[in-house]
Amino acid sequence: MTVQIERPPSGPVGVANKHRRGSAGAGPRGASRARGLVPYLLLLPACAVTVLLLGWPLVKDVLLSFQNLNMAQLIQRVTEWNGIDNYTQVLTGADFWRVTLRSILFTAVNVVVIMVIGTLVGLLLARLGKRMRFTLMIGLVLAWAMPVVAASTVYQWLFAQRFGVVNWVLAKLGWESMADYSWTSSQMSTFFVVTLLIVWMSIPFVAINLYAATTTIPAELYEAAALDGAGGWKSFTTVTLPFLRPFLYATTFLEIIWVFKAFVQVFTINGGGPDRLTEILPVYAYIEGVGNQHYGMGAAIAVLTILIMLGLTAYYLRIVLKQEEDEL
Repeated sequence: MTVQIERPPSGPVGVANKHRRGSAGAGPRGASRARGLVPYLLLLPACAVTVLLLGWPLVKDVLLSFQNLNMAQLIQRVTEWNGIDNYTQVLTGADFWRVTLRSILFTAVNVVVIMVIGTLVGLLLARLGKRMRFTLMIGLVLAWAMPVVAASTVYQWLFAQRFGVVNWVLAKLGWESMADYSWTSSQMSTFFVVTLLIVWMSIPFVAINLYAATTTIPAELYEAAALDGAGGWKSFTTVTLPFLRPFLYATTFLEIIWVFKAFVQVFTINGGGPDRLTEILPVYAYIEGVGNQHYGMGAAIAVLTILIMLGLTAYYLRIVLKQEEDEL
């Protein structure tokens, strides 16, 4: 018996079959590679918009900080590069370091007050009934959603010297000397009004964020803690706080950034006054750059402000990561 071995066709049909088999083998790998590129393609428009709206202005600001740009240069349309003269003048002056220290203290006080009150309100939301919780959350959302300029204007009316509601209430309560008190005439009273405004606008974010975090805590853990004889404080420290700690870290990080760059509230209330005693770094950069028409110096202050904010946030993140490592 003769066995015939069929040889594969060597013509165009064989080449087509070989190509078909190769395509079938490469198909799954190609599809997997294409699926891996999908997330990056979806992120590409957002990254492009971010670079366009944030990256390019930042580059322009850095370039402007190395120029001597005043009104004369703008009128003549002349670009004068002066190297690091703007940075040298800013860093060797006492005003910059005084404003920097004031900005750090202002941020620290506001963030501490915001986090303490916001955490208490968030825990209160978790304990309230549905109707009271809904009512309180409506008030928080309305306070949070109010535009910053509108809220600042309302606070200007509340603390107005002649017809302000606060002075009227204080006078009715027996403090007649407060009937005509100017809240923006001194450094501390101006900072009090600004801090009250910032805290009022920031508490809703912290409270709602932490209330959402409390909903993720299993009820069985509280039951187990109660069976072990733990009271309210013990349950908070052993059950609630460990679950809330990541949310507290993230929320504090965001509040540091938001309070540090609180330009609108400070500038709207009193323009950094009286006598520039309530200027923080963003207001200081604006007044030196736009107000005094030293645009190059204002740009240098803005760049230094960004670097200081990055340093503060990096230091905070380092502390947080170190605490997490110690807990592990």
